[in-house]
Amino acid sequence: MKQLHDLAQAQSLALAIVDTLKEPFLVLDDRMYLLAGSRCFYEVFDEDPAKAHGRSLFDLSGGRWDIPGLRQLLAAVLPEHAAMESFEFEQDFARLGKRTFQLNALPIRDEGGVSHMVLLAIKDITERRIAEQEKQKLLEHTEELLEQQRTLLREMQHRIANSLQIIASILLLKAGSVSSEETKNELRAAHQRVMSVAAVQSHLNASEGIEEIEMGPYLAKLSAGLASSMVGPKQDVEIVAAANDGTLPSSHAVSVGLIVTELIMNAIKYAFPQARTSARIRVTFEKARSDWKLTVSDNGGGRLLGENSNSSIGLGTALIAALAKQLDAQISETSSPTGLAVAVTRSTFESHLPVAA
Repeated sequence: MKQLHDLAQAQSLALAIVDTLKEPFLVLDDRMYLLAGSRCFYEVFDEDPAKAHGRSLFDLSGGRWDIPGLRQLLAAVLPEHAAMESFEFEQDFARLGKRTFQLNALPIRDEGGVSHMVLLAIKDITERRIAEQEKQKLLEHTEELLEQQRTLLREMQHRIANSLQIIASILLLKAGSVSSEETKNELRAAHQRVMSVAAVQSHLNASEGIEEIEMGPYLAKLSAGLASSMVGPKQDVEIVAAANDGTLPSSHAVSVGLIVTELIMNAIKYAFPQARTSARIRVTFEKARSDWKLTVSDNGGGRLLGENSNSSIGLGTALIAALAKQLDAQISETSSPTGLAVAVTRSTFESHLPVAA
């Protein structure tokens, strides 16, 4: 008798605890009939506790809980001693309207390990699902906008490439039509500058990137383009490029490309005044962290003693100086009878040691 009394007290305590829970909870028997429910359940679903007690879950709320999938899962909870987790369904309840609920069920075992009851937790996740749907719509809309932006960008890149080619062709035509050799050379130089920018544009299109550009492939492509367009049939000058792994922002890459173009033009003009075999211009680029060094060297005769180091004063020299300043880089030059090397170096190192008095 005492054991039965203790069991009854334990059940009464458990049902009382369920009744005080702030979320909808149900205690069902092995036939899925309602033994007890939390006050929240009765209030939310507008059920009379006295009328609901002892009825099948699937008869409550006008049969709104009678869902084939839910019947099947709940039927397996007791015999298989398995929990039912995160079962979702959407239903239109008389007082609530259309809502989305998530159900979790757990078998309740007695001292002998036998399950005769099921604890069913009900959670309203309508707002969460609406928020997720709105987020998904927003993501899809954002992706559509990004795709439109990418399409416009590709169109713009295509137009820029065409425009640069047109400008370069006009400059080349003009160079062939003027009689002044000085004007002809300036027009050809302007043509090479435009082609240098076009090479950057072409490389960016090929790599599908506008933020950072790999300098090795870019300088190799630029050097090959300059070699094919600038080295005449009477000259035999090899232009090669070498670089370690390193990238620069595309805007910086454009400036570096223009500097390389100017330096190669100067080397072709002045390093080899007479045709010779094994003439070579070498472009190297090294990068370590945010520091980098660009070197354009040749194996010509170097500068003659007393020769003005600014022998190429004009647009080209001014452009190199302006671009180096823009890149926060310094220009240095090394000359010997075996060639000339011009280095453009950007170094961010700052000494923190005290300066000696």
